[in-house]
Amino acid sequence: MKYLATTAIAALTAASLASAAQSAELRLSHQWSNSDVRHQVAQIVADEVAAADVDLDIRIFGSQSLFKAREQYTPLSRGQLDMTVLPLSYAGGQQPAYNLTLMPGLVTNHDHAARLVESPFMDSLEEIMAGDDVMVLVHGYLAGGFAGKEGCITAPDDVQGKQTRAAGKAFEQMLAGAGASIASMSSAEIYNAMQTGVLDAANTSSSSFVSYRIYEQVACYTPPGDYALWFMYQPLLMNKSTFDGLTEEQQAALMAASEKAQAFYLEEAKKEDAESRTVFADNGVEIDDMTAEEFAAWQDIAAETSYKAFVEETPNGQELLDMALSVE
Repeated sequence: MKYLATTAIAALTAASLASAAQSAELRLSHQWSNSDVRHQVAQIVADEVAAADVDLDIRIFGSQSLFKAREQYTPLSRGQLDMTVLPLSYAGGQQPAYNLTLMPGLVTNHDHAARLVESPFMDSLEEIMAGDDVMVLVHGYLAGGFAGKEGCITAPDDVQGKQTRAAGKAFEQMLAGAGASIASMSSAEIYNAMQTGVLDAANTSSSSFVSYRIYEQVACYTPPGDYALWFMYQPLLMNKSTFDGLTEEQQAALMAASEKAQAFYLEEAKKEDAESRTVFADNGVEIDDMTAEEFAAWQDIAAETSYKAFVEETPNGQELLDMALSVE
């Protein structure tokens, strides 16, 4: 009896150790508040995985509480961080190809963005990520527009001689090519800069236009619609070795959760744009949409400025750019 009891205890201990070996807690870092759509995407993945009951927990560290916003990609690639939601262009210093994910005129609208993430262009970016031991769980683009203090900003001629804030180096290059004077600052500084006369126009995300109450300082707003110049790829990424070390059930739960989160991300991105349009209109701001002809005119300037600089600075840059531009 003593032998049987000892054997039973050993078996239970082995089973417990095996179960513990399969259970895991993942750390997910991002820079935003809990009300932000990017946090909500992360939370959907965490909640869905928890509901799948596969001994996998995802702990979310928001508001830069674990890593600073621009310092997340390197620890992710080294396995020091399991997951993150971030603008991929933040890692453009490590991988210049990523700068194409914040490039004027490459994405027309959200439906076009959805086609882009299913294209060979995105396959090529994911191959680069794999070389850094990184993989995509959730694809997502957020859009932005223009606002003018005295008038509308839809065509290149509209920025000539104007002090303008742009969201990203490539946009600064394009706007300078159109004759604008560039003032570099964060989105949080736009309101005060317009109020004090430092800025005549600004380009940023639709959500930032609303959250920073820019509608109180401008006469006209060009929101993302059928045509928008500003799109920024902001995926949920995971360390690939960490993913590979999970059980098949845990991997399946993560992928199912990510599919649900990606569908949510696309719809919410569209809603943010629609909300910005409504908020500005309700506050008496003129709404003026960009036309196909105006979009093409901006693309022509980008080709001579932003695109040219990207190709010169990036290995296989022309090939990657052509792949992105070929997606209809």
